[in-house]
Amino acid sequence: MSYYIHLNGQNIGPMSEHQMMAYSVNANTSVSKDGGAWAPLYTYPELMAALQSSGAASVQDSKRVVCGILAILVGTLGVQYFVIGKTTAGLLTILLSLVTCGCWGIVTLIQGIMMLCMTDAEFERKYVESTSTLPLF
Repeated sequence: MSYYIHLNGQNIGPMSEHQMMAYSVNANTSVSKDGGAWAPLYTYPELMAALQSSGAASVQDSKRVVCGILAILVGTLGVQYFVIGKTTAGLLTILLSLVTCGCWGIVTLIQGIMMLCMTDAEFERKYVESTSTLPLF
């Protein structure tokens, strides 16, 4: 069986369920079976079993927590963006921190608190799947 997934504004596939688990998918990721209608991953029992056995859900949860803590502690260095793969955002954060003489740290402190308070699905949508160059709030 071939599956397609929709991540970061792109359709990726065809692939097997094993290959799909290599991507940062969660229960709400849009999936198409053989190029047909799109539905959330949780509607496919075989994919949910693979997701739960791969531990991908716990990886996303720990990534959200790690990013939140990093944003609170060293947010002016943009490390939280490098963790989720948004290199441009990380570099822009460093630049903004230098230009504002460190005052940008207030924004990253608030961002870190918000990351820790949001759900995994919200974190995924706002930061990981977003096409924004510098996703903030």
